[in-house]
Amino acid sequence: MQVSVYNHQFKNSGSGFFSKLLAIFIIVPLIEIYLLIKIGQYIGAVNTILLVVITAILGSALMKLEGLRVWFQFQKDLSQGKIPQDGLLDGLLILIGGIFLLTPGILTDICGFLLLIPFTRHWIKKYFKNRLAKKIFGRDKIVDM
Repeated sequence: MQVSVYNHQFKNSGSGFFSKLLAIFIIVPLIEIYLLIKIGQYIGAVNTILLVVITAILGSALMKLEGLRVWFQFQKDLSQGKIPQDGLLDGLLILIGGIFLLTPGILTDICGFLLLIPFTRHWIKKYFKNRLAKKIFGRDKIVDM
């Protein structure tokens, strides 16, 4: 009789992943709706809609500017024979930030702006690099920036 440990671990990790995704797709929209209603009660419905539209426009412009800045730095590094250290990760975080900003809501706008602003993106990037290094190598604080 053979017992497959791999399949058991795979099923458990997968179900946890999908449970988290389901929670995100249910909880985040509920929080967004709650926040929009509360803000709408405070500043009015029209102003709340304008706030959402303006953050989407500003976010799109910031995403374009940051995306171009990262792209030019990426090209500069390649032309100088350097390996683009953070270009791909910056680009991914900018893309995710832009998607957050295009999604109507206050919470997603905050997350989007945090990913687009270089100062905060630096710390978010550092967190994910250290987390990935810990997962791969089993150690903390391998990545210093």
